[in-house]
Amino acid sequence: MTLTRPPLDQDAAARAAARFAADAPADVSYAVLDSPIGTLVAASTPRGLARLAYEDDNGGLDAILEALADRLSPRILEAPARLDPVRRELDEYFAGRREHFDLALDWALVAPFGRRVLRATAAIAFGQVSTYAQVAARAGSPKGSRAAGNALGANPMPIVIPCHRVLRSGGGLGGYTGGLHRKQALLAIEGVRET
Repeated sequence: MTLTRPPLDQDAAARAAARFAADAPADVSYAVLDSPIGTLVAASTPRGLARLAYEDDNGGLDAILEALADRLSPRILEAPARLDPVRRELDEYFAGRREHFDLALDWALVAPFGRRVLRATAAIAFGQVSTYAQVAARAGSPKGSRAAGNALGANPMPIVIPCHRVLRSGGGLGGYTGGLHRKQALLAIEGVRET
């Protein structure tokens, strides 16, 4: 006796897949946020904020989402309400009412050395600055200022992890992924005079 299967109904299979995708929780939620220094894209996972990007400095929204899909998960959903805590804390920061972020963070996009550098950077107080060499030393690599600079340049959560507070040893601004105009604006919000 030979068993035969009925032909696959492609339309029904597509509808079932769409229902599954709609019901499945997103691994990454994102929102586009307006700020005084440009449009930001915030993305979080159930563990916390994973990415805060300057939209115009990262190839646009599509490029940011593609990178998140490649590195975190292809299950990404625009869900502004899930990012309300991020939006609120950023608004408070830009209004001068917040000096420290209390957000849960997801470090999945950061390598171990970069994580040490970013944790050392997060310890720099509002309105204070440090140097690449000092941050490298606090991260356990006293001669690694260039590597620290690279890790800061790859910071997936600028502003929240305040890499704008890190300057060159001679007092110059150094670099900033979002552009030096943004670094200057962030330092001005914190009352840091240009050096």
